Amino acid sequence: MARTALRRLLALSLLGGLSAAALGAQAASPVWAVRGAHNTVYLAGSLHMLPANDATLPAAFDRAYADSAKLVMELDLAKLDPLEAMSWMMDHSALPQGSTLRTVLGQQRYDHLSAAAASLGLSMAGLDSQAPWVVGIELTEVAYTHEGFDPEQGVEEQLVRRAQSDGKPTAGLETLPEQLSGLVALSREDQVRMLDQTVDELKDLKSETREVTDAWRHGDAAHLAALLSTEYNSLPSLYKPLVTDRNQRWLPQVQQMLRSNDNVLVVVGALHLVGPGGLLELLRKEGFRPQQLK
Repeated sequence: MARTALRRLLALSLLGGLSAAALGAQAASPVWAVRGAHNTVYLAGSLHMLPANDATLPAAFDRAYADSAKLVMELDLAKLDPLEAMSWMMDHSALPQGSTLRTVLGQQRYDHLSAAAASLGLSMAGLDSQAPWVVGIELTEVAYTHEGFDPEQGVEEQLVRRAQSDGKPTAGLETLPEQLSGLVALSREDQVRMLDQTVDELKDLKSETREVTDAWRHGDAAHLAALLSTEYNSLPSLYKPLVTDRNQRWLPQVQQMLRSNDNVLVVVGALHLVGPGGLLELLRKEGFRPQQLK
């Protein structure tokens, strides 16, 4: 579960400076070029899962990849140890001994969750000992799979396979514990709210994912930002650890890349680029002028 769950977690923050004001009707892409003194850093907004029948990346990804000496992702998927990831998840995803989801959620919420899980072919027996945030990830991952999305066809998965084939270096902006620590640290109340929201939104998943994918492909920043930020606006305590805090941790690393001589392609979940506190807004405040590729 660990590796796919990580991809699904990122898809929650699909999971940008795709500034709404920067776009008109002209089609663009989810890739931006940021010029350093001697190089270019390409910042690309990712969808971590794509439909299996519509997985071709926008052409701007190919150009940015070809022009870059290194591929950088949130996690370095080329070096991610599945056994280590699984061990970490097992250590941090379970409820305290003696607790169950039924006791944590209460009977009414538990029944609502059970019905949603059954509709996806999931047994509550496999979920009862898991923390609410883990259950939310599991439900959404399975729901996306039912809608034809394939984790193996996500943006990073495609690019990392290409990099491994080409012998191109890869790197990550953070470690697995850094990536998931915000969810682990959520209060029990916020975890339950997150799970409630996940269950409630499953019925609209098909239409919403089509909208997100279409907006992403066409670089429609205004629509993309609105679609991706809705769930976080209703739960600010989730947005800060999953998006804002991580952007602040990544910014110095991107700035360091901009002081080097080599071009770099940096791929992060699209929400990390969109809107207030997005990486491109942070870079603009530092005097850089990101340009959206077509």
